[in-house]
Amino acid sequence: MLAQLFGLTNRILGATPGYAHCDVPCGIYDPHAAQIAALTVIRMNQLIAGLAAPANPGDKAAMDVYANTLSRYIATKEAHAELVKKEVTIIMGDYFRPEHAEKYPTLMSNAWNILKLSSRNKQNVDAAAANELLAEVQKFSETFWDSKGVATKKQPSNQTVGGELVVPAN
Repeated sequence: MLAQLFGLTNRILGATPGYAHCDVPCGIYDPHAAQIAALTVIRMNQLIAGLAAPANPGDKAAMDVYANTLSRYIATKEAHAELVKKEVTIIMGDYFRPEHAEKYPTLMSNAWNILKLSSRNKQNVDAAAANELLAEVQKFSETFWDSKGVATKKQPSNQTVGGELVVPAN
């Protein structure tokens, strides 16, 4: 009955097809979260590198503090590397379309590099890999904004980690 009612309404009023590029057509995409997550991966590598093991391995309290701190840095590094993967995957799946892949021939390899580098950063403590991840995410951000016709600039992150963020120029 309901289907007949909608069919009749459609014939009387006419309908135009609606198109959406994602599950919920909000149109709100921004690679900013991926850049912040990549900076967090870099920062966790910095903190891990600066963490000194207790001078006396027999000091249980000091070892507990060390183990807890190291575990938290690693967990945060891994969570943010996974967040990079999630954010890039969402933008690739919901925003970018085949015509973008044609216009930006390095888009697919850039996204693939981000996913692989995210995994590498989860598996290892590797400052070089963390910096490579940020560089790839910055390229991805530049492509994203260019696809929207928005000029970009790099600006300091103003975070303890240092680094830069790709943001709209205006």
